[in-house]
Amino acid sequence: MNTKGGKSPKVLPDVPGGMRNFDDAPGHQGLEELSRRPGQVEDSARAMINGTRRSEILDIAREVLRVEAEGILHLLARVDERLVQAVLWIYECTGRVVVTGIGKSGVVGRKIVATLSSTGTPAIFIHPVEAMHGDLGMVRGEDIVLALSNSGETDELNIILPSLKRIGTRIIAFTGNLSSSLAGYCDLAVYTGVPREACPFGLVPTASTTAQLAMGDAMAVALLTLRRFQARDFHNLHPGGHLGERLKVALRDVMRQGEQIPLVGPDHTIAQAIEEMSVKKVGATLIVDEGRQLLGIFTDGDLRRALHACRNIHDRPVRSFMSHNPRTIAANLSVADALEMMEHHEITVLPVTDESGTLQGILHLHDLLGKGKIRFTR
Repeated sequence: MNTKGGKSPKVLPDVPGGMRNFDDAPGHQGLEELSRRPGQVEDSARAMINGTRRSEILDIAREVLRVEAEGILHLLARVDERLVQAVLWIYECTGRVVVTGIGKSGVVGRKIVATLSSTGTPAIFIHPVEAMHGDLGMVRGEDIVLALSNSGETDELNIILPSLKRIGTRIIAFTGNLSSSLAGYCDLAVYTGVPREACPFGLVPTASTTAQLAMGDAMAVALLTLRRFQARDFHNLHPGGHLGERLKVALRDVMRQGEQIPLVGPDHTIAQAIEEMSVKKVGATLIVDEGRQLLGIFTDGDLRRALHACRNIHDRPVRSFMSHNPRTIAANLSVADALEMMEHHEITVLPVTDESGTLQGILHLHDLLGKGKIRFTR
């Protein structure tokens, strides 16, 4: 039926209230008028965002973190000898770790490569599709392949497995499905599955990629421990950037000097030593003679041992309880050297002396880690 003027009305589907004409919709100004008001769409979107309750956003964020944490804890109860075997294979490998995966698993794979490479395990990433078109030539029989797929049924990944077998490389899989094609074809399958994804539809890889990443970190840290990888090694592989700068700083530039050094003489009392430790806030005080020759160190641990051995120690001389011949370091060495020494000997305070044993300064672990004079400079 035509309306006045011969134009047919725009018809809407049935809606509550019987409204069927588009031009009669409440608040509708017509498409022509809307096109003359370009700011209206932005204003409506802004109003909608501002109207969203902040508590809902926080609830969503907390639930995502809860689900992803749940996924990692799920793995914690299922780590077994398969991961141990994977670590040992890589540790004994004379080639490289060749990581491969597609989509989100591929992104995780690139991060695993970066972590392995920076901690002493040579690694490269190969995209499965590029591998099908010639990049398999980079793989050698002495390499180990780490293939990532949560489902284990990724066609683009599984199609290159026979070629990898013919090359002679071992294949390790990170997968959430130990019954998958990938798990059945590889030499060793490490479980990285999760109970559920954080995505409300259960489709977007979220918790599953976090689990893959966490398992990759677990493997990398186990490897660097087996290799006895030290701060000096990390510095050698990171000559640039903030961390590289921090590790190569000379100790003379970061050590506490002058009035900052906690000092007492050998005849000072335990009470005086405790006061010096409290004022200088280092957790130890150094004992020197009149020529500033280092005689010993008195730490929080020495204090606890003294209190355990004797009841009334406050008036006793500190020389009776100090640790003799403490470990020292030279001022011209680097932060990396000091960190390595502290880690090896499990200490947090390190006196700095010259060749004759004269005290020059003192270092605390916090100074080396950035809470003292070392700062990020770029």
